[in-house]
Amino acid sequence: MDQYILYDNELKDLFQSIDAAVLQICSQYPDEIRCKKGCSDCCHAVFDISYIEAVVIYNAFKGLERKDRRCAAKAAGKALAAWNRIAKDRTDISTARIRCPLLTDKDECACYAVRPVNCRTYGLPTVIAGKAHVCGSSGFIKGITYSALNLAPMQEKLLKLSTGLAGTELGRQRWPIAAILLK
Repeated sequence: MDQYILYDNELKDLFQSIDAAVLQICSQYPDEIRCKKGCSDCCHAVFDISYIEAVVIYNAFKGLERKDRRCAAKAAGKALAAWNRIAKDRTDISTARIRCPLLTDKDECACYAVRPVNCRTYGLPTVIAGKAHVCGSSGFIKGITYSALNLAPMQEKLLKLSTGLAGTELGRQRWPIAAILLK
């Protein structure tokens, strides 16, 4: 348990540094970054999460009201089926869309405080594996260079935290949020 608290604190520190970087980039590009409450474009992106993020999200999920857990679990079943179809069909996940099971009927995240790195950084220009990415709802113009957030160091930190907490084999695995909620 003490080990988990240590890693949870390190994850909180990582989230705080990411949130600070996000605020800095948002202040640089207030017209281009169009994220706001009620926008849920990122909540339909297809991605997987690290072990440490999974643990924190699952713990937050367990703390939701019973009716909210049931609703999210039902949505998770649909989302996981869609995830499995995408994997089976080898669909390009960067263009695939699946509604996050934690997205409420009010288009709000049921576990917003512990949302994963991908959710925290979605609306910004990011660099993933050397390629630039940006939200399709943003106002960034193709061909213009913008400051971007390199996700590699963040993913490396998540891997370090995950393997430190769960060991190499389990710590290197990644899952869709739907699979985490269905455990």
